[in-house]
Amino acid sequence: MLMLRPIDSKKSIKYEKCDEQMKPPKKLNLHTGHRQRVKAKYRKSGLEGFHDHEVLELLLYYCYSRCDTNEIAHKMLHEFGSLHHLFEADIEVIMDRLGCTENVAILLNLIPALASKYLVSRWGKRIFLNSEKIAAEYVLGLFIGETVETFYVLCLDTQYKLINSTLIGKGTISEIATYPREIVRVAINNNAASVILAHNHPGGTMRPSSGDNEATARISEALRTIDVKITDHIIAAGDRYFSYAARIDGRSAMIAGYPFFL
Repeated sequence: MLMLRPIDSKKSIKYEKCDEQMKPPKKLNLHTGHRQRVKAKYRKSGLEGFHDHEVLELLLYYCYSRCDTNEIAHKMLHEFGSLHHLFEADIEVIMDRLGCTENVAILLNLIPALASKYLVSRWGKRIFLNSEKIAAEYVLGLFIGETVETFYVLCLDTQYKLINSTLIGKGTISEIATYPREIVRVAINNNAASVILAHNHPGGTMRPSSGDNEATARISEALRTIDVKITDHIIAAGDRYFSYAARIDGRSAMIAGYPFFL
């Protein structure tokens, strides 16, 4: 049966012919309720069972209110290769390579820094770094998301309670200049009884370089003038670490007891 359907117009009312019997049935939208299903899955078991693109898809819900973030997530991972390469990229690089807004780029870049803050904050206010493993666990949290070599000094009291962790500086992807005089100043300002030196190797190798050994010796000598000892020097490499306190002259030999004063 042919019918006439009115179409609104500012100037006049027009009509077009349509055949209701020939209208195609409405297609089932496979994406209906998809976001709620993903959120329900997360609420039930966290990120267990999520693929990387699904993790990213969920995160992007809070930047894109209507878009298909599954497709966007796949494109992002294809461009950067992995979540960690994406999250560790500079904000400007993310915006340039993905053509996304500043809000999206900041959210992605924020993840590693947020994770580091979270892990450090879990320790609370009274942190006792009185064993190699405890000290290393704390140090690894400091370097999450760092893509260039970064140097910290952790000042301790006589009971090995952490007084303060101080960022000394950041260098290139492979090196950082160490300043014994600056480290001495930090130790004095924090009234430290001892310190833990900590830096990272973004390249992934845990082995200390000859430069690391020389810097450790210079800093140790400078601190000795103010009667402050080095409890340990820890090198972070991803989720692994090297501890000077657990080695003797670079040989793989565990030392009984901790702290070991260099």
